[in-house]
Parts: sequence; C-alpha cells; structure tokens
Amino acid sequence: MKNLLLTLGLLVTCTSSLGADMSNGANNFYTSDKINVEKVTFNNQYGMAVAGNLFVPKDLAPTSRNAAIIVGHPMGAVKEQSANLYATKMAERGFVTLSLDLPFWGESAGTPRNAVLPELYSEAFSAAVDYLGTQPIVDRERIGVIGICGSGSFAIAAAKIDPRLKAIATVSMYDMGAATRNGLKHGVTLAQRRQVLLQAANQRYVEFQGGDTVYTGGTPNALTGDAVGDEFYDFYRTSRGEFTPTGASPHTTTRPTLSSNVKFMNFYPFNDIETLSPRPLLLIAGANAHSREFSEDAYQRAAEPKELVIIPDAGHVDLYDRVDLIPFDTLAGFFRKYLK
Repeated sequence: MKNLLLTLGLLVTCTSSLGADMSNGANNFYTSDKINVEKVTFNNQYGMAVAGNLFVPKDLAPTSRNAAIIVGHPMGAVKEQSANLYATKMAERGFVTLSLDLPFWGESAGTPRNAVLPELYSEAFSAAVDYLGTQPIVDRERIGVIGICGSGSFAIAAAKIDPRLKAIATVSMYDMGAATRNGLKHGVTLAQRRQVLLQAANQRYVEFQGGDTVYTGGTPNALTGDAVGDEFYDFYRTSRGEFTPTGASPHTTTRPTLSSNVKFMNFYPFNDIETLSPRPLLLIAGANAHSREFSEDAYQRAAEPKELVIIPDAGHVDLYDRVDLIPFDTLAGFFRKYLK
C-alpha cells in the first residue's frame, strides 16, 4: 500500500496547547451507553496478574463469535489514559475490545511500581490473546491489536513472536528502545548514553541498600517551556487526561524508575519487523508529532501489506484523545478488512 495522507477537512480551533485545553474534541474519559464494560484480570505466562477492561457492544448476539482488538496505553500511562477511549470507540464500531494495564503500572501486578521490563510489557499482549481467545464471544482467529505511543513498539515486539495477533496497528508510536538509546532525532551522544548507564547502575546500589527510588523522564510536574514536556503536561497533569491509580503518587505517574529505564537500551522492536508479513501493519502518526520518525522508520523496514497514515495538524499527544483528529473509522476499516 502506498503512503496515505489522510485529509479530514476539520475546522480546528486555534487555542493554546498549555493548561486544561479541551479544544479539538479532547475527550479522554468518553463513555458510551452502547457498550457493556467489565473489569477483568488474567495471568501472564509468568503468573503475574494483568488487569484490563473488557468492552462488549450491547447489540452483539450472546452466541456469536466476533473479532476482538487489544488496546495498549501510552508508555507510563494506564488504561484509563487513551486506551479506554480507543477501546470504547472501536467497540462502538462492532468489535469486542480489551484495554490493559502493562505490568508495573495501573492495576496490573509487578514491583517495584513504574519499573521497566519491555519483555514483560510485550508478554502482556500475548496474555491478552490467551484471555480473549478463550472467551465464548471471541473468534480466536480474528484478534488484532492497537498500540498507542510506547505500546506500539511493545505490540510489534509481541506480534513478531505471536502469530495469533492477526492485524497490528500503532498510533503515535514510540520505539522505546531507539528513543532511550539515541533520543529524538538521534540527539543523544554516546558519551551521554554512557553517563545515563553509569547513573542508573549506581542507583541500583542505593535501592539495594534500601535507599529512595529515583524516577526519570516521563511528564514534568510543572510547565517548563520545553515543547515536548509541555505537550505531555497538557494531557497528564491537567483535567484533560490526569488519572492517578490507587496507591500511586501523582508526582510519579508516567515516570519510570531510573535504575530500570536503561533496560530499554536492549530493546530493538523493529529488528525483523518484516517477518510480520503477510500479516498487515497500520501505522498512524501526526504530521507535527515529535515521534513521527518512529512510525516512518517502522514503515520503511516493514514488508507488505503496510500502510502509513499521517494526520494533518496533529501532534503526538493529540492522537491520545482528540476525537476530532483520531481516525477511528480508518482503524475500523483496517480491522474489518483483515479480521474477516
């Protein structure tokens, strides 16, 4: 498939991107009276509990077997931030959907909280297939996945070794390995990388001896003037998308632990991405997104069938919750075509 520039013809209100900006259809906490929602928990292959929300259209026949879609949240977020919105909107379009919390985040198991372990993140998607594929209302041969932000790279990593994921879509994808090793636009030098590794390694001594946990990256707790940081602040630190899981600190939401975050440097989700073929890959990114480079990289490496959809006038976080910009119908058409 050729690159597709999706023209939506939207009238976008020009307002500041800072503060509690609810323009452009931001609706992270959207709910639908057409959908039944159930909290579910299931174990991954290593006996760790994975928490999720199951969304089932009310008009589905109880004895029918239907296509299903797993939805993964942005890195450091929880299912209540973006994933539930996507799951609800796709359920309105006739799919059984499952949003999940990755291990160490939200209501899923794993300690310490906010820890990074990309292999377990990817395992959560395969565990979600285990769960969905054993539900009477789901056709186990028709299961797909949507990964938002970092979950895009985790979903791809899962799909490379789990052929039960029949169709893969990503939105505002971050390659968490490349982003950690190289920074955006390869802005991190080898010397800087080595300094981060040394700092994380020394922090392990502190934590091993019972010292305080240190967090890194994620969302700033105040506006700083940095365009990328302030973009995340506008979602995670305002009423637009703020959600603090029970037992968590609002100051550490989205922020991984420093000592574990370096594990992303050994994470190469796009290696062998061409082996996904003949299963289809849909990559969606904002034209103005700082993360666009990762979707373009994946597209170049992947084999057919593949599609890259660029959303005009959209940044990275815009595609978390701005329903006037998110191409839900494009996603639905993709999954209807490939989850027949």
